[in-house]
Amino acid sequence: MNGHRPRSLGLTLLSLFFMFGAAMASLTCIALLTPGGFIEPMWRLNPRAQVEFSTIGSWGVVLMVVVAGVCAAAGRGVWIRARWGYRLALGGLSVNLVADVVSAIVRKDPRTFVGVPIVAALISYLLSKGVRTQFDTRSPERGSTSLL
Repeated sequence: MNGHRPRSLGLTLLSLFFMFGAAMASLTCIALLTPGGFIEPMWRLNPRAQVEFSTIGSWGVVLMVVVAGVCAAAGRGVWIRARWGYRLALGGLSVNLVADVVSAIVRKDPRTFVGVPIVAALISYLLSKGVRTQFDTRSPERGSTSLL
């Protein structure tokens, strides 16, 4: 272990959560780029999303590329416990929280509030002292060089 504390289960799961988000955003991007393609059945899970993405056109692809990139980078950064990964994860979750709240208010659809407590819990977890301290050690092996 080279004198480093092992990664906590919570950070492992959070990193995997971000990687799952990157994979889903990538699949969405592929589905948007290949309408009627092999991934088309995924829209059955959320037909409303397909309609909403179609209204914003190619910006939907751009949005999903950005989301996939942020999720993948945050997942990697949390995995290696890099300070930039912590900041990226916290920033990405904060943007998601604001977007969920605004979306719920604008749509007047209470179902869109479902993600709010989940994201709030993840942010609270990241802000906890025990988690913050896991990102404090400055070690090149863990990739702690600040990118932000």
